[in-house]
Amino acid sequence: MAIEIASVVSKLQMLSTSDHSSVVSMNLFVALLCACIVLGHLLEENRWMNESITALLIGIATGVVILLLSGGKSSHILVFSEDLFFIYLLPPIIFNAGFQVKKKQFFVNFMIIASFGAIGTLISCVVITFGATQAFKMMDIGPLDIGDYLAIGAIFAATDSVCTLQVLNQDETPLLYSLVFGEGVVNDATSVVLFNAIQSFDLDRLNPSIAVHLLGNFLYLFIASTLLGVLTGLLSAYVIKKLYIGRHSTDREVALMMLMAYLSYMLAELFYLSGILTVFFCGIVMSHYTWHNVTESSRVTTKHSFATLSFVAEIFIFLYVGMDALDIEKWKFVSDSPGTSIATSAVLLGLILLGRAAFVFPLSFLSNLTKKSQHQKISFRQQVIIWWAGLMRGAVSMALAYNQFTRSGHTQLRSNAIMITSTITVVLFSTVVFGLLAKPLIRLLLPHQKATNSMTTTESSTPKSVIVPLLGEPRDSEADLEGHEIHRPNSIRALLSTPTHTVHRLWRKFDDSFMRPVFGGRGFVPVEPGSPTERNGNLWR
Repeated sequence: MAIEIASVVSKLQMLSTSDHSSVVSMNLFVALLCACIVLGHLLEENRWMNESITALLIGIATGVVILLLSGGKSSHILVFSEDLFFIYLLPPIIFNAGFQVKKKQFFVNFMIIASFGAIGTLISCVVITFGATQAFKMMDIGPLDIGDYLAIGAIFAATDSVCTLQVLNQDETPLLYSLVFGEGVVNDATSVVLFNAIQSFDLDRLNPSIAVHLLGNFLYLFIASTLLGVLTGLLSAYVIKKLYIGRHSTDREVALMMLMAYLSYMLAELFYLSGILTVFFCGIVMSHYTWHNVTESSRVTTKHSFATLSFVAEIFIFLYVGMDALDIEKWKFVSDSPGTSIATSAVLLGLILLGRAAFVFPLSFLSNLTKKSQHQKISFRQQVIIWWAGLMRGAVSMALAYNQFTRSGHTQLRSNAIMITSTITVVLFSTVVFGLLAKPLIRLLLPHQKATNSMTTTESSTPKSVIVPLLGEPRDSEADLEGHEIHRPNSIRALLSTPTHTVHRLWRKFDDSFMRPVFGGRGFVPVEPGSPTERNGNLWR
């Protein structure tokens, strides 16, 4: 009996020690997050640094200190976890991007964004897979099968959309921001879909039907994920409009918006869809309908709450990756052959450069062939910026690499350890070096790009009515309709000559007649008297 009591007491002491260690770790991590925010503010005007690079460098420096204090046994206070990244950190970032994105630029350029994100990712994956297969066999890094090489293609085809938010400014370069970030969202979703498809198929029995299955699987996931995000956003708009929860508590409608946004992501994961696409389109729909159905104070609260959550998650990710980069366990496996690890990283960086160039310039050329106005075309300088801004690799690549080459965060094979350390090296080098040079490159290639004229450069010679968004603001659309008469297309040729113009007109008609009476939004007069949407609706009468 005494032995059992002593055993229980010993276990409780161990749990207490473990809990205390967790508290210490979280205190240190929160303090580091605060330091990143303060330093980011101080470096706001720096032409080289941004907060993502600052957080990454602070994470590495902290890892070095912990490594020295622990006598070379550990370098991090938190172990990199795919679940933490995909379930808790990524959703608020992607949702806020959809919630805040300039819908005019996004939907006007939706076809080129989709082609960059889907077709471009496939091209990049093929280039990286083929190059890695040839190079790594010559380098003899260890036993890698066809599934590993295809996974490497998917892992390093995934751009870092989080870092893009730090590199480009939505107000200064709206066209480039919409193209690069929109592509990044579709790219991440495509890479994850490809990666999961590669793991699910029996690659030992290759046949032409696998390619058809991959394509069908991707189209299904893309369409189903988008529809799920749209439906969840519409459901939130309908519930808030119908119940008008703000009558009694603005806290409830804010909480409902946040929870519905997160629910869209978790539903996508539950049904094995792409949570990235789902939560992105949910954010777009919520900003168009739901946000206008809540009270004025809730609008301010939700806008800043989503932005704050996204901001903290971004800093957390880069700090997290920086600290995990010095994990001594993984580097021990390659300590006897550092040259092989460096060569592997160099090959992967070269393939990333080549793979991105293989689709950015050809697809931009094809896109320009469909544009009549010179101002609508993507100039060569803009193409270079698009190419460069998508070179950064981040936490998505890290998470996929850990999934493929480790078991519960640990690896026992030399080849797997080389791939993990090479992934870490590529992420650090691309984020720091390519990220540091991004701002100077933009200033060099677009020296006169100002927030006040950035929209003018892309729209000056084109009537605004031709490039209004599918989900644009009614105020802009109404003004455009007054200034430029819209003629209904009387032939297929006319329809094809102004597709965006025509689709927008049809969407506006459908939105005003069917969507807003049901789901609310700007300009709709609800049943509930005295609500904010009623006051806005009276202004539009």
